Amino acid sequence: MAKTEFSRIIDSLSSLQNRRSTIFGADAHGFHLNPTLPEGDVRAFELRHSISLPRDYREFLIKVGNGGAGPHYGIFRLGEMDDNFDMAPWREGDSVGILSNAFPFEEEWNDISAMPKRGSEALDKSKYWEQMSAFEEVYWGTSVVNGSFPICHQGCALRILLIVTGPQAGYLWDDRRSEYAGLKPLRLADGSRATFLRWYEEWLEGCLAAL
Repeated sequence: MAKTEFSRIIDSLSSLQNRRSTIFGADAHGFHLNPTLPEGDVRAFELRHSISLPRDYREFLIKVGNGGAGPHYGIFRLGEMDDNFDMAPWREGDSVGILSNAFPFEEEWNDISAMPKRGSEALDKSKYWEQMSAFEEVYWGTSVVNGSFPICHQGCALRILLIVTGPQAGYLWDDRRSEYAGLKPLRLADGSRATFLRWYEEWLEGCLAAL
């Protein structure tokens, strides 16, 4: 990735700082970046999880910043995600799936066939919640998001996932399970599939145009 490309991002963010903005989420990050990560720290993360990060995201961490300013409420630090009203490290196989296992989907997924219908005459309240719990255990199971981890959130547990393993590696997916809308490929304004850097630059261009 050309150095000038990243320099342009840094310069653009600097021009947005300390300006009054109505951009969604700007109050959370103020267009400020976190310090960059040393190459050794990034490599250690990759070795620990047996993956290779997408090149554009990897170089962003090293040359631009370890999260901070970005779409929605900003980019997470590597290895962190939203935790109620704070941030916390995620745990592989618990908060996220197994990163070295391939992301399981290539097309939009939203299997809610096992979700019980509220108010169904065939179900009493206890049976409904029993079935709902069983459904959500699968729907929110970490195997559904193997090969990925969240890089930002839009509030209400709506997150953007970066795919790191499998045929979808390098692309972003929209995780809308908190509103039972499933997982779907994230697309840019022109309809093309979103990669990290193109998505970030499209957001930044929109911010500058809104001034």
